[in-house]
Amino acid sequence: MARGEEQSPTIAYVGCFTTAQRNARGDGIHIYKVDVRAGSLTPRRRVADLVNPSFLVVSPDRRLLYAAHGDERYISAFSIYRPTGDLTLLGTAETGGVNGAHLATSPDGRFIVVANYSSGSVAVLPVRADPMSGGVRLVNHIQLVQLEGNPGPHRVEQTASHPHQIVFDPSGQFVVVPDKGLDRVFVFRFDARTGRLAPTAQGSVAARSGSGPRHLAFHPKLPVAWVLNELSSTVTTCAWDAETGALKPLETVPSLPASFTGESTAAEIVVSNDGKFVYCSNRGHDSIAIFQSDPRKGTLSPVDWTPSGGRSPRSICFDPARRFLHAANEQDDNIVTFRVDGSSGRLTPAGEPVSNASPVTVAFLKGE
Repeated sequence: MARGEEQSPTIAYVGCFTTAQRNARGDGIHIYKVDVRAGSLTPRRRVADLVNPSFLVVSPDRRLLYAAHGDERYISAFSIYRPTGDLTLLGTAETGGVNGAHLATSPDGRFIVVANYSSGSVAVLPVRADPMSGGVRLVNHIQLVQLEGNPGPHRVEQTASHPHQIVFDPSGQFVVVPDKGLDRVFVFRFDARTGRLAPTAQGSVAARSGSGPRHLAFHPKLPVAWVLNELSSTVTTCAWDAETGALKPLETVPSLPASFTGESTAAEIVVSNDGKFVYCSNRGHDSIAIFQSDPRKGTLSPVDWTPSGGRSPRSICFDPARRFLHAANEQDDNIVTFRVDGSSGRLTPAGEPVSNASPVTVAFLKGE
C-alpha cells in the first residue's frame, strides 16, 4: 500500500424520503466516497427497495449502519464492508410506534433509542450478538415511553407529542428528547446495563409556547446545550447540569436575520469541534445561520447567514475532520459542500452540488 493511501476510505451515506405520501423522489440509501482533502462526494453504490430510509447513524464500532424509516414502525440494520463501505441488510426490528424520525446508539453500541414522531413515544431496542452469523441482530423494543403533556398552540404542527430527536449527553448517562408538539425538552437517565430510561427529577423543561423544540446539541467542553426551535426559528441556550440532567434556559435568539419577513422553519443544529461556532439550517430562508458562542456562558451572537445552495436544507452536518459542512437540500434534490473557516466560522462553497433526490440526512464513516 502506497504511503498516504487509506486502508479504508471515508464514506458518506445519504438517507432520503421515497414515498408519494411525502411527495418524495428518493430511491434508497446512496453511498459516496469522500475526498477528505476537497470534501467532495463521489457516487459509489445505492441500496434500493427501501421505504423512507430517512435518518441514518453509524454504530460506535463503525461496523453497522442503522436506518429509521419515516412513517413506518421499524428500524433496520446493515453491516458495513469496510474496504468499500458497501451495505448488507441484516434485518429490521419494531419500534412500538409510528414514524421514527431520529435514532441514536448508546455509547457502547448495545442499545438504540428511537423517537417515534407520529405516536409521541421513545423506544429502546437492544442490539444482540448473533451466534449463527457471528454478527449482530436487532431485537424489537424492550421499553416504550409515552411522552405526556399539553400540546402547543400550533393547530397543525402541535396536535400531540412529536419527539424529533434523540441525543445522548457527553457522559452517556442521559438521553435528551426535544418534543416539537409539546413545547418541551424531556431528559431521561439511561441505564447502560439494561438500556432502560427513567425520568430525571426535573423530567422536562418547558420551551416558549409555540416554539416547537426540534433538535439539540451540546457544547463539547462547557456545561451548555443549545435547543433549536423549529416553529419559531429560534435557538435557546441552556445551562446543563451534568449531575442531575437538568436544563435551565438562559437566552433565546432568532435563527433568521431581522430583515427576513417570509415564512421559514428551523431544521438542524451542529457545533464546531471547539464549541466556538454553532450552525443552524433554515428552511424557507434557505440558509445556514452561523453563530459565535460566548467562551464562558455559551450564549450566541450572529456571525452570518450563508445561502444553503438549494431549497429546504433539512440536514447539515460536518465531515469527520470537521473541515467541511454538508447541506442536504431536500426540495432541490442536492447536497452542497462548504469549506469551514476555523477562525471566523464562515462558510465558502466547495465544488459543485451533488444530485441526490429528496436527501434527508448524511452519515459519515471515517476512513482508517
